[in-house]
Amino acid sequence: MARLQMFSRGIPRLLMMPALLALAAGAASATAQGGATEAGERAARGQDAAGRGGVAHVAMLEISGNPGFRRGILDALTAGADDEQLSMLEILGRLRTVATDDRYDGVVIRLKDAELGQTQAQEIGRAIRRVREAGKKVQVFAEGYGAPELLLGSHADQILLQEGGVVSLPGMYMEEIYLGDTLRWIGVQPDFVQIGDYKGASEQMARGGPSDEWSQNIEGLLDSLYANMRAQLSEGLGLSDRQLDAAMEQAFMAYGGTAERLGLIHATVDLPDLYDAIDEYYGADAQWTELASAADAQDDMSAMMAANPLAGLMQIVELLEGPEPQRATAPAIAILTIDGAIVDGESGEGGPFGGEMTVGSRTIRNAIEDILDQDLIQGVIVRVDSPGGSAIASEVIWQGLRRLAEEKPVWVSIGSMAASGGYYVSVAGERIYVNPSSVVGSIGVVGGKLALGPLFEKVKINAVGRARGPHAGLLSMASPWDEAERAVVRESMSETYDLFTSRVQEGRPQIDLSRTAEGRLFTGDVAVKLRMADKIGTIEDALEDMRLALDLPEGHEVLVYPEPPGIDALLESLLGGFGGLPFGGGSALAGDPAMLPMAATLRSLLGRHRFDAIRGQINALMQMQDERVLLVSPRALIVR
Repeated sequence: MARLQMFSRGIPRLLMMPALLALAAGAASATAQGGATEAGERAARGQDAAGRGGVAHVAMLEISGNPGFRRGILDALTAGADDEQLSMLEILGRLRTVATDDRYDGVVIRLKDAELGQTQAQEIGRAIRRVREAGKKVQVFAEGYGAPELLLGSHADQILLQEGGVVSLPGMYMEEIYLGDTLRWIGVQPDFVQIGDYKGASEQMARGGPSDEWSQNIEGLLDSLYANMRAQLSEGLGLSDRQLDAAMEQAFMAYGGTAERLGLIHATVDLPDLYDAIDEYYGADAQWTELASAADAQDDMSAMMAANPLAGLMQIVELLEGPEPQRATAPAIAILTIDGAIVDGESGEGGPFGGEMTVGSRTIRNAIEDILDQDLIQGVIVRVDSPGGSAIASEVIWQGLRRLAEEKPVWVSIGSMAASGGYYVSVAGERIYVNPSSVVGSIGVVGGKLALGPLFEKVKINAVGRARGPHAGLLSMASPWDEAERAVVRESMSETYDLFTSRVQEGRPQIDLSRTAEGRLFTGDVAVKLRMADKIGTIEDALEDMRLALDLPEGHEVLVYPEPPGIDALLESLLGGFGGLPFGGGSALAGDPAMLPMAATLRSLLGRHRFDAIRGQINALMQMQDERVLLVSPRALIVR
């Protein structure tokens, strides 16, 4: 699907993100003034440290890879002191600790090959702001900066670049790959029906180029994303629009001196000298204080194995069997995660090429029952990050959330996306929080199939179909629908669309569907204005607001659902069905083993991000083997 092109650390990377900042005219005088101000701040920090005997207590937080919202069971097994990849919940929790714990004077965030999305940078940035509001200092260090890294750094006090590193900020670029003509050329006939003129979910498979409606839809979304990024960078770095434009003109690949002159960073430092630079910044000796780490549990297990091998083996057995069902021991809030494509049945990883987490309606309904079973869980935040999926599964989850809302408050926090089926389940909540660049909407329906008859003829395959019943021929893999069959499909899809819009109106009675439906996509800030959501805020904001509404104490318990499966269930999910194998970057790519060589070839030819885009679209199409009507949004809109 479509991706936005951004450039990071001097190497072009496909995905969605914007450009950045600048100091052009007047940069020299601004730098001189900034130097004087910084000297004064350094003296103040030294005075603060003097109260601690001339020692500044500084935490180090390392962010690597693309953090998932929560840890899975495999993360618990593979986490270690050297390769630990924190989840978003852990990153936000550690920054909260720095903000609230008087033992810390500040934190240094090291971005180590981080692949953050725009909304992730916004959520972490909000947590950084809380640290600074508490009177603590935040510095960000990276070997190189692209748009996501600088977007995160713009929330901090100081942005540090590795000596010899680069800042790359040429702008925002979006690329869509249309396969309709290619498919017809090889003998595959796309046959799709969509309800909603702006839906666009099938266009990249069905058309040779975008429709006018889809272009209008996606251009508007792109404008909003770009404006949001520019607004944050301008505010965080103190740059005017003119200065920002000037920096982008010069920062295709800017080395340290140029980046500092443009106002994109504050200083360059060689990693071995980072500690000395922090000492100088605080005007005191920095004492590095460890933050609690998930790797500690692994270290404890290693120590246990050395001291008592039998006890260590029992711990491993318990991990294999899966954790004991979690129970609240005091008034608590639960987070219910809906993260991935929505499918019928159980959650897992799916598609012929795999690589995509799926959210099963049965898994979510079981988790809802677990939450209902605990009176101490006072309220629920549903965390949604989904492009949609099965229409039936979306309705089943909606019903479960409404059942839950009859007993407990149910609010929604949207991550990078709640589109189509993702928005369908979101409107079951009483209140919806969005990040400024969350992608919201796509109220529409798409259904169809790929007719393979011409391809069969080319390769001399004779597909003989035999049907009984008035509409059995709809399922033919060889023939496209005739007009009568298409009318039947459209009628069914129209009923699904009517149900979808009725759920939206029930949950958001003030919404104007003439402006928001038919597949339109919006960023979170626009969605709030259109009353599709209630408030700009992160998962942390939602939790804090619910805590206050429920009159819970600070430090209350937070339980996350669905609970992770045991290793045996996970291996069955990965190796059963389509099968599965480890594939790149330590992640699992569950898919048909016969397709893995093809997947590897496509990945090499297209590059990782283009491959991920196409794979998402193919996985969505494969859902139509089991269900002909989907509430799905274009998979292009993955923000990083």
